[in-house]
Amino acid sequence: MSIQQSTTGQLRPEASRAVPHPLDQLSIEESDYAREVILNARGSQVAINFRSIFLEEPPKHELSRFLELENAGRVTSHTPRPARVAKIQYDVIREDRKHEYMESCVDVVSGKETHQRVVEKMHQPALTTHEFREFSEACVESPVFKKAVAEFDLPEGFVVAIDPWPYGGPDPSEIAPRYTQGLCFARDTRNGNEDSNHYGYPLPIIPIMDTYSKEIVRVDRLATGGKEDGLTYGTHKRDVLSHCSPAEYVPELLSQPLRTDVKPLNVTQPEGPSFKVDGNLIEWQKWRFRVGFNPREGATLHDVRYDGRSVLYRLSLSEMTVPYGDPRPPFQRKQAFDFGDAGAGRAANNLALGCDCLGTIKYFDAVLTEPDGKASLSKNVICLHEQDNGIGWKHTNFRTSRAVVTRLRELVVQFIITLANYEYIFAYKLDQAGGITVETRATGIVSVVNIDPGKTSPWGNVVSAGALAQNHQHLFCIRIDPAIDGLNNTVVAEESLPMPMSKEINPYGSGYEVRQTPIKSSQYLDASPWTNLTVKMTNPSKLNPVSGKPVAYKFIPSASQLLLAHPDSIMAKRAQFATHHVWVTKYKDGELWAGGEFTNQSQKETDGVSDAVARNENTENDDVVVWNVFGLTHNPRVEDWPVMPVEIHQLHLRPADFFSANPAIDVPGSKNKASVLAPSESCCESGSVQKAPASHMQGSGPDLDPKSKL
Repeated sequence: MSIQQSTTGQLRPEASRAVPHPLDQLSIEESDYAREVILNARGSQVAINFRSIFLEEPPKHELSRFLELENAGRVTSHTPRPARVAKIQYDVIREDRKHEYMESCVDVVSGKETHQRVVEKMHQPALTTHEFREFSEACVESPVFKKAVAEFDLPEGFVVAIDPWPYGGPDPSEIAPRYTQGLCFARDTRNGNEDSNHYGYPLPIIPIMDTYSKEIVRVDRLATGGKEDGLTYGTHKRDVLSHCSPAEYVPELLSQPLRTDVKPLNVTQPEGPSFKVDGNLIEWQKWRFRVGFNPREGATLHDVRYDGRSVLYRLSLSEMTVPYGDPRPPFQRKQAFDFGDAGAGRAANNLALGCDCLGTIKYFDAVLTEPDGKASLSKNVICLHEQDNGIGWKHTNFRTSRAVVTRLRELVVQFIITLANYEYIFAYKLDQAGGITVETRATGIVSVVNIDPGKTSPWGNVVSAGALAQNHQHLFCIRIDPAIDGLNNTVVAEESLPMPMSKEINPYGSGYEVRQTPIKSSQYLDASPWTNLTVKMTNPSKLNPVSGKPVAYKFIPSASQLLLAHPDSIMAKRAQFATHHVWVTKYKDGELWAGGEFTNQSQKETDGVSDAVARNENTENDDVVVWNVFGLTHNPRVEDWPVMPVEIHQLHLRPADFFSANPAIDVPGSKNKASVLAPSESCCESGSVQKAPASHMQGSGPDLDPKSKL
């Protein structure tokens, strides 16, 4: 995928383009060139089905050397650059219709295929939107599926809608080829609106398709009973939707009027934004970094620096898994890895001005790959904008009543993905005090299954008549590749602990100990609110001139619930990354995926963070990676229906003795002249600072001159 720097998506002719930066994503021309190389290399005796073509990031030792020269202003036209390489993921289809999944690397300057591998049959690549479309088409044509649908008496005017899903982890004894499955619903067409919500009418069947043969091989039947029915099946009637009710959310179909008392709230920047964009390079308020985009992770940040000092080499969302907690078969397989099974970049929304991002917006486009390998432009997949997040810092001198206050302005890099029923909003937020926040927001429509009238279930909550929203978890992993004033860093686990009382050290029991433990070899940690576990990424070779401590960035891992599936379950075995809050590993090129490279239909996590930690490598004063896992245990509420309000989580990376003072102390505290008082009948409002400090019980007594006489 390739970031385009114009919101129009127009590319300059190749002859007029500057030499691309090593982190510039592939252009349309480069992507199409890589396609031609593969087609020529494989020959005309086979068919090629392309999945993705995107930039293969250079090895770290090469790229970091180039970045250091660049940031020192020493790059010239003669400076050696890392090879510009495209990674191509594709299926080779032979005459016997057998598929081989292959990956190749192509140097887009020389046109040479520099690497090739045939992936083992035990691994399945991610699903694509084109496979999802083929699945829906196969269901519509399948006699097996039509027969299953005929078991129900659907109301007149209803049609069957199918949500494609990854198959999940096959059972231990199951031999599963490449499968796609689907959750089925009925949509009411009588209102003539194609956006009518089908999720209010769940059907208790799941068709399974052999993805390569396009054949529906079976249709699984689902239990619809309540807590009294256990694992009993077939309790529903033929008119399975008679007790279900509409669940509309588009404005024109709502049964209630929209609010009329919401006044406009505009974000205006009359002098334009404070950021500067040059290609994929972004500069704002002493920050400088590059933004990337790829089919699996979506937006990524690279070479993140503050005031010329290195903070992060790379920051990304590595993986997320959504396991469902309904034990009734086949729901033991209802578990999605949204990055590995499908791809956040492939599912990225085309963002709309004035809706998804407010203010003065800079958009970035991406180049996707069609099944024939040709590049296609996807508009506005990333938005860049500034936002106000309240007060940044403030102090009032109670003696003089003078207040100095500054606002906390943030620069936001945001993208949004839609995966069937759910939406996820991901944002990297950089602030003027040197902080970085990674934010996730979950919204969309909870996944529901049919439940018999009048029944309840321990495996979820009835959110609408006939619709059981199943209990589930959302477990995310953020990959942090620190470069705290350089690549050699040490992770330190800091805990604040109570101390015993003693006459020598703690006679009154008020003291507590701050204990710091360096992580010397790869391992995992778990959040501990009882000890305020803080993860510090330090550079032990550079000390803060004020405190004398190593410069660092820190975060406090959220004590959110981890994976609930039984350790012996397939669900747990294929998501080992979700069993601990923090993993610390030694850097390895290409090791980007917390749950392993291949999650689709996996039965265990392979080459994920668990395996990386098992190598037991040195992580002291070395090139390290920190992985932070957090999650949302979502036991649905009625208020989550028909579309759930956002559930928000934030990871806060903050400087810890990195600077010699508050780096935002120089932010001007100018008064916002556009702010006005709201209309009021009160005669006492002035908007000024309190002028009688004594009323705050602060006092306003005189100062003592130390030279005065006793």
